[in-house]
Amino acid sequence: MNVATDMSLWGLVMQASLLVKLVMLALLLASVVSWILIFSKRRLLSQTQNDMEWFEDRFWSGGNLKDIYAETQAQADTSRGMPSLFKNGYDELRRQRSTGSASPQEIVPSVQRAMRVALSRELERLERGLAVLATIGSISPYVGLFGTVWGIMSAFIALGNVKQASLSMVAPGIAEALIATAMGLFAAIPAVVAYNFFSNKVDFIENRFQTFMEEMSGIVERGVNAATPAPRAAQDKPRPAPEPARTPPEL
Repeated sequence: MNVATDMSLWGLVMQASLLVKLVMLALLLASVVSWILIFSKRRLLSQTQNDMEWFEDRFWSGGNLKDIYAETQAQADTSRGMPSLFKNGYDELRRQRSTGSASPQEIVPSVQRAMRVALSRELERLERGLAVLATIGSISPYVGLFGTVWGIMSAFIALGNVKQASLSMVAPGIAEALIATAMGLFAAIPAVVAYNFFSNKVDFIENRFQTFMEEMSGIVERGVNAATPAPRAAQDKPRPAPEPARTPPEL
């Protein structure tokens, strides 16, 4: 007498072998981890970009670096994002100028080094978790395939032990094994898509950060050079008119 087989999804999962169940559980946990990372990373990058847009609007609205520094301290979190780059650069500028012995040739490289350190910390913060998404996206299909191969192998071994074989006897085993492949794809596809999207987003933010660092370095260099008396020939040399597109802040 044949025992009725539950062909529902839950029934097939519960009838799977122990190893296939462990594979499915691992893929389910990987999927949960990837979605947690996706939502948290999306919120982090969106907040970083919003802070960057606000700060750039304020930075290029005119004024001087001291006023921008005070306003940024009051309205933004200067421990992250573009405000963090500006804060580290301006703090280093103030330290160098407070000594009174630093030359213009020393001040600008010091400010650049301070901003590069802040940039490294920011990139580490923004890229945190992307390696996990890449790992889940790359190995999940193979883990699911392993569970499928094992389940199909078990089904055919069981089929070889009976004298009269039929499709109804092997179908449940193959179906429950294929669920592992489906779960592997379910875990891998969102992780791969999210990894590519977030990587491009981080590259975009990094380019904006580096552009700001170059602009900040130029402002500091012009400011410290303006404070140093220039040779007579350099003072008489005509200078091109500045572009009116944006108003750079003063030192």
